[in-house]
Amino acid sequence: MGSGAGHVRAALAVLLTFPALAGFLLTGTAPARAETAPARVVVVGVPGLQWGDLDRARTPNLWRLVERGASASMSTRAVPPPSRSLTCPVAGWLTISAGQRAGAPGDSCAPTSQPVTGQDGGASVPGWRELVTFNATKTSYRPVLGLLGQRVVDSGGKVAAAGPGAALAAADKSGNIGKYAPDVAGLGDLTPYQLVVVEIPDLTTAWLARPKDGDGVPSALPDQARRDAVTAADRGVGALLARLPQGGTVLLGGLSDAAISAHLHVAIADGPAPGGEPYGPGYLGATSTRQEGLVTNTDLTATALTLLGLGVPDGAVGRPWTGATHPGDDAGEIVRSLTEADLASQVLRRVQGPFFAVFVSAQLLFYLLAAFAVRRGWGGSRALAATGVVATVGGSIPVATFLAQLVPWWSFPAPMASVIVTILAIAGAVAGIALAGPWRRHVLGPLTVVASVTSLALLGDVMTGSSLQVNAVTGYEPVTGGRFYGFGNIAFAVYSAGTILAMAGIAHWLISRGRRPLAFTFCLLYGGLAVFADGWPAWGADFGGVPAFLIGVAVFLILLAGGRVSLVKLVLVGLAGAVLIGAIAVVDWLKPADRRTHLGTFVQQVIDGEAWTVVGRKFGAMVGVTVGNWSLTLLSLVALAFLFLVLDRPSRWGASALARAYAAAPPLRAGLIGALACALVGFLMNDSGIAIPAMALTVAVPLTLTACVRALRTSPPTTPARPSTPAGTTAPPAA
Repeated sequence: MGSGAGHVRAALAVLLTFPALAGFLLTGTAPARAETAPARVVVVGVPGLQWGDLDRARTPNLWRLVERGASASMSTRAVPPPSRSLTCPVAGWLTISAGQRAGAPGDSCAPTSQPVTGQDGGASVPGWRELVTFNATKTSYRPVLGLLGQRVVDSGGKVAAAGPGAALAAADKSGNIGKYAPDVAGLGDLTPYQLVVVEIPDLTTAWLARPKDGDGVPSALPDQARRDAVTAADRGVGALLARLPQGGTVLLGGLSDAAISAHLHVAIADGPAPGGEPYGPGYLGATSTRQEGLVTNTDLTATALTLLGLGVPDGAVGRPWTGATHPGDDAGEIVRSLTEADLASQVLRRVQGPFFAVFVSAQLLFYLLAAFAVRRGWGGSRALAATGVVATVGGSIPVATFLAQLVPWWSFPAPMASVIVTILAIAGAVAGIALAGPWRRHVLGPLTVVASVTSLALLGDVMTGSSLQVNAVTGYEPVTGGRFYGFGNIAFAVYSAGTILAMAGIAHWLISRGRRPLAFTFCLLYGGLAVFADGWPAWGADFGGVPAFLIGVAVFLILLAGGRVSLVKLVLVGLAGAVLIGAIAVVDWLKPADRRTHLGTFVQQVIDGEAWTVVGRKFGAMVGVTVGNWSLTLLSLVALAFLFLVLDRPSRWGASALARAYAAAPPLRAGLIGALACALVGFLMNDSGIAIPAMALTVAVPLTLTACVRALRTSPPTTPARPSTPAGTTAPPAA
């Protein structure tokens, strides 16, 4: 008992030192960058332009830009209309103006109003005050409309805009533009202007003229009409490029949607980059996404300001575009690759809902059949053995949903069938390894293999750029743009559960060989690394996951050491988790604004008094997911019922399966309780709500069942003790 208490104290001491370690490792100054501002920045908006629209023959001007500059897919994140998850043209332009998601009142996508021109060549945006009020009171992002134009004007620069959409982006905070014309030819000589914003409206004009559906959204453009609009837009781009003076940087983006569903759009930069070197040829990137070939519309605002030497203010959330040269990639390869990225996003949006329906239904059916095999003994030992195999495959499916991104399943003829087959094949391979090696004879052998693969695969993914989560059915969706790097909430749930169960399996293996101190030390060190990786800005960058994960690991370590979990210990560990992620966030905030992750951005939001707005938005999302996603709620309840009403009750095989597994491998109890504690706290602290415990249980319960089946098959059956006969009374007989 004394040794166990010592281990508990050591674990708490080490866990409480992680905030200091975080501060030490994260501190440092970023190298200074020599920035050379170009003569001007030209922002070219071609709303609705997708990479699949480009063609060497049909769009020669856009193609030449790709050959000269750097290119990427653009996630056009804005405030959508109430009935549809897409970006309307007005919202797209206003987002460029604010450098933050913005929107417009109304239930549908409306054409942009024509500016009111003045005699001095300038103009004002009609209804600007209403747009400002709407974004300040009806959206949770609180964008500052006019930020881009005002920043340039305040520095003494001149701003020009061509087209009503461009006027929205170029206006100052009062809604005024210094120089305005309906088209670029009307602007005359562009030399005097530091910022020129040009609208190429052909795609949106054609789309907004289409018949509206019940939600007020225009129907899709016919293929030929879309090709004609793109060809006209290309001519407009060519006319603009022919008028540009030397020495500027062109930032071109498809700023909004011109289709019935949201897409990734074109982003091209040509000219000097913020560091002075030219963009391209190759791909664009940004620290906001950490994905080569993927940027956001808010990054465009940050790039324009940085190029002009004005810096990115705290109200803007984007990061400057950077270039990555790949001499071996020609324009055709770049266009093909980025077109495929949009295809993957579109296919993901189509299959994600049906996949989860199949995923949940299959698990519910499996739990029902497994209950009969384990509790009632139906099918005998063969059914029990089959249950163990299926459970091992089931426990492998969560990590297989990420490893499936190694295969381009979205490009196959039947994407829904392809993703299911790919995931099952990978899960089968992982389960095959778990059930084939010499470890299969041990109670926790298969569990340890699957859980270790889960932990290491996701840890390796975030350490190398998080590419396995992009467009995964359980990962990020770049079109929506909620997250682009680090641990998403579902990935965190899978990773944390897999990590804690893997440590339980390895600890059992070491303890069974008489190496208990080594087992505890390993779990303490790897658990600390896993938690730290979850919060480290360059890796997991997970604000809400760190306290939950730290509590889960601490509960596991305390129980592994033979200690008791108390409220005081949990409070101490919870505070340590809060201090750890707080220290990481503050140190991240100390970096230059264009190098911060969302952790440092949140610190700035706390300073600016916007933290409660962010917390309220995430709390609303958590409640919405929990209440609205009844299938995951049902799955969580059924998984818990199976765990405690089937596995933890006496069965036809004798004593409860879970008790037999605990007896054969005591660390399983510590691992399971630790994983459940992490899932519960994660549910309370993350905006994905019930999705956290649902996915954690999808790892934990099948793998626990695998261990239970192995325990039942390797130990002799027992007969549950019958209740004893009530003892007779000892009172004297009545007189």
